[in-house]
Amino acid sequence: MGRASALLGLVAALAVYDVIHASLWDASDWWDVAFIAVVLISATFAVVWLILPLRRARGLLPAGLALAVLAAVLHVAEWHTPENIVKLFAITLIGFWFLGYFETAAWVVLVAFIIPWVDAYSVWKGPTKVIVTQHTEVFTTLSYAFPIPGEDTAANLGLPDLLFFALFLAASVRFVLRPTWTWFALTASFGATIAIAVALELGGLPALPLLSLGFLAPNADLLWTRIRQGQRSGQTLPSDPDHDNAL
Repeated sequence: MGRASALLGLVAALAVYDVIHASLWDASDWWDVAFIAVVLISATFAVVWLILPLRRARGLLPAGLALAVLAAVLHVAEWHTPENIVKLFAITLIGFWFLGYFETAAWVVLVAFIIPWVDAYSVWKGPTKVIVTQHTEVFTTLSYAFPIPGEDTAANLGLPDLLFFALFLAASVRFVLRPTWTWFALTASFGATIAIAVALELGGLPALPLLSLGFLAPNADLLWTRIRQGQRSGQTLPSDPDHDNAL
């Protein structure tokens, strides 16, 4: 009950902020970066933390796809506040479902090493660059918005960034790593990416390189142990069924 109440309160607070943000204070760019990194990003991904117990639920993919359809309907109706929140839930559930295909921690590590290069290429030379520069409305639709106080603009994270946040955080629970430290590192990685983009006066940066580091850094020793144990046993290591109780 406590987790559900916290989730409802947090979602309500994010929705209210989304509605009123343009009428709030208008600060400097760096104050905006600090507010987004410390407050908005933390609050948004606290939602993912609160629904972590759903990672082993049945029907994650159908539920995620149904929410994605709902987000599309809300977009057409121009109800952008609920659309933004529904996208977060949809992608998170799909990320949880996707983790089910990872039999060992080694698979997650492999993905964490590969996706930064794919993301960097996409942002600087590939399809993401084309979408951002030539089809801004498409990028807005396929991203999650962090509204800037006092302005009608927002900082955006692509939906794949949200998906891998959910996957990495859920993996830290499934493979008995350090979920709390992982959440902090993953969350901080997004704030750092935005801060670097502002400091370098760039229109955007790939978020997955630092996100992957946010998963690997706090869990490096445990991941190494899990991989070595898996190699010696030649079997998939079981996850801790009671580890969710510590969340």
